[in-house]
Amino acid sequence: MLDILEQPNAGDAEMGRIDHLQTLLSTRQARVGIVGMGYVGMPLALAAWTAGFEVLGFDVDDEKVRKLNAGVSYLVHITSETVAKAVSAGRLAATTDFAQAASMDVIVICVPTPLTANREPDLTFVERTCEALSAHVRRDQLIVLESTTWPGTTSEIVRTILERSRLTCGTDFFLGFSPEREDPGNCDFGTQRIPKVVGADDPSSRRLIKAFYDQVVERTIPVSSSHTAEAVKLTENIFRAVNIALMNELKVVYSALGIDVWEVISAASTKPFGYMPFYPGPGLGGHCIPIDPFYLTWKAREHEISTRFIELAGEINTAMPHYVVEKLADAFDRRTGRGLRDARILLVGMSYKKNVDDIRESASLKLMRILDGRGAQTHYFDPYIPVIPRTREYPELSDRKSVKWKRSILSSFDVALVATDHDSVDYAELCRSVPLVVDTRNACERHGVTVGNVIKA
Repeated sequence: MLDILEQPNAGDAEMGRIDHLQTLLSTRQARVGIVGMGYVGMPLALAAWTAGFEVLGFDVDDEKVRKLNAGVSYLVHITSETVAKAVSAGRLAATTDFAQAASMDVIVICVPTPLTANREPDLTFVERTCEALSAHVRRDQLIVLESTTWPGTTSEIVRTILERSRLTCGTDFFLGFSPEREDPGNCDFGTQRIPKVVGADDPSSRRLIKAFYDQVVERTIPVSSSHTAEAVKLTENIFRAVNIALMNELKVVYSALGIDVWEVISAASTKPFGYMPFYPGPGLGGHCIPIDPFYLTWKAREHEISTRFIELAGEINTAMPHYVVEKLADAFDRRTGRGLRDARILLVGMSYKKNVDDIRESASLKLMRILDGRGAQTHYFDPYIPVIPRTREYPELSDRKSVKWKRSILSSFDVALVATDHDSVDYAELCRSVPLVVDTRNACERHGVTVGNVIKA
């Protein structure tokens, strides 16, 4: 029988395992699994592959998996050439088989976190992912949640489900949160260049999550807990939502006063301190800004706190599509003496922001529904959205097709409504072809087109 002084120290053994995993991470020998190969997961997978990791993407969408394994991109801002290069090198692949998660050293969860019909957090995708992983999680794995959510999700939801495996977080497996900061179509800041906030609730997990992202991005910013990291993401998007709401409100006020809000913002932007430009629009779109603030308002209600500022901003932004349609209707009535019934209206841009193929929460969908409800004959042009995909909130718009960009087709419309300011659109030709152009993005003026038939809204 060994003397007690000679028995192996459990703490030393645990530290040895942690050191081994950190070595795998720092030498980029760790195998990385990315769950959810969409607008967040795909760029992260390519960044990890570029850093030298072997990467396996997990997704429930068979078509995405098929395309990725064939070296074909399904995102407009990522080329098939980039994907094919990674796949042909033998270190990037995809699967629908979650059993393969057991062979991964790192698993990063990048699944959607939408809202319910009652505008409450819908963590269905996160929960189902964790349930699938809990059957395969093993010792010495690092698991990271990147999906935007309310503070406490990582520790209260993800950890609880994963520990059904009878493994313990912080000793058997390691868990943290790192908010995604993707900006599709931004050529200046790709995944590697965007600083990464990392947070975890125990020192070992924090150390390992930092070690992983240190290899993938140029800079990591550790914070004290997963709660804090989750709050960072919400704060970033609430900041944008509130300031955009302020500009939308000023747009309405200045329009009534006969002042061009775009000229005001341009002049105010010349101040070298104390001011940051934000811009109005037809309503908020994308997966982050229209949704994330409500994750915090929901959580705040648990503590009997009213988030009045955030909710007011949401009300202002949500009202913008109705404001735009009223501006359009008024301008059309003044020029033609007609109402919107049977008016032929061309919506220019269906994606939520310029130069991307992302239609999530796009204000254009709501604009189209409102115009249809007013009896207009509504069509759209978008070089990135040839067909409107099925969405949960706007099923009646599914399968509508973009019109062709031809002078003869453009001239058949009574009004063009610029909802998304794609750079590839010929705004001069649009203004020559359509008698009335309602511009919600100041796109025409920014492209040097200043003519009398353009109304800003």
